[in-house]
Amino acid sequence: MPQKFYITTAIDYPNNRPHIGHAFEKIGADVQARYRRMQGYDTHFLIGNDENTVKVSKRAAELGANTKEYVDKMAGVFKTAWRSLQISNDDFIQTSEQRHQVGCQKFIQKVYDAGYIYKKAYEALYCEGCESFKTAKDLVDGRCQNHPNQELKRLQEENYFFALSKFRDRLLKLYEEHPEFIQPETRRNEIVSLVEGGLDDISITRQHIDWGIPVPFDANQTIYVWFDALLNYITGVGYGTDDDGPASKFRRWWPAETHVIGKDITRFHCALWPAMLMAAGVELPRRVQVHGFVLVQDPTGLWVKSSKSGTSVDPMELFEMHGADPVRYVFMRECPFNGDGEFSYERFVAVYNSDLANNLGNLYSRTVAMCLRYFEGTLAGAGSIAPTDIFAGIDLPAVVRDVQSRIESCEYNIALATIWQQVLDSANRYIDRTKPFELAKTDRAACHRVLVNLAEAIRIAAILTKPFIPAASAKLYAGFNYSTPFDAVRFEQAATPAAAPANLRVTAELKDGKVAPLFPRIELKEAKT
Repeated sequence: MPQKFYITTAIDYPNNRPHIGHAFEKIGADVQARYRRMQGYDTHFLIGNDENTVKVSKRAAELGANTKEYVDKMAGVFKTAWRSLQISNDDFIQTSEQRHQVGCQKFIQKVYDAGYIYKKAYEALYCEGCESFKTAKDLVDGRCQNHPNQELKRLQEENYFFALSKFRDRLLKLYEEHPEFIQPETRRNEIVSLVEGGLDDISITRQHIDWGIPVPFDANQTIYVWFDALLNYITGVGYGTDDDGPASKFRRWWPAETHVIGKDITRFHCALWPAMLMAAGVELPRRVQVHGFVLVQDPTGLWVKSSKSGTSVDPMELFEMHGADPVRYVFMRECPFNGDGEFSYERFVAVYNSDLANNLGNLYSRTVAMCLRYFEGTLAGAGSIAPTDIFAGIDLPAVVRDVQSRIESCEYNIALATIWQQVLDSANRYIDRTKPFELAKTDRAACHRVLVNLAEAIRIAAILTKPFIPAASAKLYAGFNYSTPFDAVRFEQAATPAAAPANLRVTAELKDGKVAPLFPRIELKEAKT
């Protein structure tokens, strides 16, 4: 039975359209899911929307819409965006779904019965942007660090609290015994410091809220957002609805191998979430992978988080202008997933033209064109040629292993840089060095050998880029009649030359006898930001 790999992302507030910060996270998780599928893992990839929130119901009211109808409509908007960006999720959960409500009510009842939930009156500052109460240590100059432009509200309620403070020592033991639980290490160090400083019990219900999931043991209370939202990771795989017995959906997928989340919600996922699971007696996930922000320039020239008011980038607009693969490539190449990265449209165009149009796209077009021009599209006897000339002096297996290691640790920018430098740059230098366009006139056998080598470089590039630019990599691979079907290819097959068919043929889709450019150049003057 294949090893399983369950990966999730944070669920998004549908009070507005998806922005590039949402897309950055989904693309990064998708790269991981696609890579694991290539390695033969039985993979399950969950994303979704966080709907049981005050700001979502307020947004629906502003539009004069029924809240449930509004969130269903917005779910369609998010699903369309993720399909357009080729996000290969296996499931999309809405927290207004019945399966989620059933699981949440089962979970909170279990924690209540275990003695970790109690009721008390409470007065504190509340940030609607974070959907959380704030203590003095959470604030900077009296403002929420994540939403400094929003006024905090002082609320006084009698709510149920989760005894988070009781889990300090157990959490510190978790971090010590499993340092891989929080990645990267800088985020782990932040959480360790936070927990060492002591944890406060937190409010997990709200009074008199019409929209949301009722508390099963108190009809006047609604489950508060984080004690609801975090549970999507288990309700999405059957907790409460399909968790009875070893053959259940929940037993098949839980625990998750990786939660992919943004650095602004680390304390909820790295402290509150494991404590909740401990309280309910549910096994912990294996890893929380924390990514940084995509920064864009605001009108004053400062680099700020892309979701800040007035600075959002619509991923659908980028997709409509240039397609999914360029968006996926540029963000994974330019923005370190484990840290912050800066985005500008000018830089997007520069990277697209340099890496995709001039390098990868040009290599593909030149190789196919020369095969068609000099050998009528068929490299007869290719199976008897070992295409090793092109990577002479390069330890290709070591390169592939390095790329794999970088992908597994979510260092996607380094993985892509390695592919471009070691594989694509080498192939283009090989063309410059061997000059097949001249050999075609003086030494056809040598020209033939060079083109077999170039076809091998395209095969390798297609495999290594498959998790990142899936549509373009499929077109690359379809350029020739390689022996292994693309759906069945594994990542490590890039490390060694494949047995080519006896007659390696151009199978690329042609128009008027020519292959269409894989990545047509962008003229910046045509761009709109």
